Amino acid sequence: MENTSVVIAISGLSFLMTVIWGDPMIRLLNNWRIGKIIREDGPDQHMGKMGTPTMGGIMFMIPVTLLTILFNAVSIFGFNLLGRSVLLPVITMWSYALLGMIDDWEGIRGPRKGLGMRARTKFAIQVILAIAIAFALRDILKVPQLYWFTSEEVINLGALYIPIAVFIIVGMSNAVNFTDGLDGLAGLIAATAFAAFGFVALIQGQSFLARFCFSLVGALFGFLWFNVHPAMLFMGDTGSLALGATLGVVALMTGQWLIIAFIAVIPVSEALSVVLQVIYFKATKGKRLFKMAPLHHHFELKGWSETQVVQRFWLVSLIFAMLGIALVLVE
Repeated sequence: MENTSVVIAISGLSFLMTVIWGDPMIRLLNNWRIGKIIREDGPDQHMGKMGTPTMGGIMFMIPVTLLTILFNAVSIFGFNLLGRSVLLPVITMWSYALLGMIDDWEGIRGPRKGLGMRARTKFAIQVILAIAIAFALRDILKVPQLYWFTSEEVINLGALYIPIAVFIIVGMSNAVNFTDGLDGLAGLIAATAFAAFGFVALIQGQSFLARFCFSLVGALFGFLWFNVHPAMLFMGDTGSLALGATLGVVALMTGQWLIIAFIAVIPVSEALSVVLQVIYFKATKGKRLFKMAPLHHHFELKGWSETQVVQRFWLVSLIFAMLGIALVLVE
């Protein structure tokens, strides 16, 4: 009960910190003219978002980092390994955020204006970062490699663990990135996922990890204060790549990464829609499986409003997150 009270308090404090410095940050981004360039091949109604400040992921990352260091200072600088373990998700978040910043900057001011980094370059860096993180999870933190749904016994995956961990980290990073296409969508989905895994961490007694997760939940709600439709700023790849990779690391730290398909059902579906669209397009020599990918654009073109897509996707996400937690509680 004490841990539950602490994580709720941290979540509330994180929300307040994010909201308080939100307006100054938006003014700063506007002054620096860091505005999103909307691609012309997207839905027509999105063209009105041209110039909206981006790279807003910094808004929720700084409060989370400060609170994580503050509430874990004794453990981080002492000898408690569990406390120091929260450094890895923080390092993951900032590593992928830096990659996202470069991508966002390239898309705004770089030679590939409107496009960002080359996909192959970005993917290669994601994989390299994920490999280093996977080895840290296995060899430094020695996290449980896998819990089966109905068992408390840890399953050792041996040599398979590293490629599986890399796949989850890189896959989730890109999946959340694909999800970030509508006002409030990625923030709501990510907040729900981190709340679910924070609850799992509480069940396991990983109080430090739970605090980190719920500090992110609070900060994301603070970010949504400015990101809901019509958005005053976007998180950009700075936020989406960081959130996805960090979510993958949190799932791996709990050992309950199998339920990520439930808890992150929307990002997984968004990523699958892109893969299926490409495969179908090539196989049929030009036909499309969806009206447009990622999946949220398909429903927009079917006539759903942006708000309807976000709210309905979030409801689906919430239901599946509860199913994922239920699987963890099964005895």
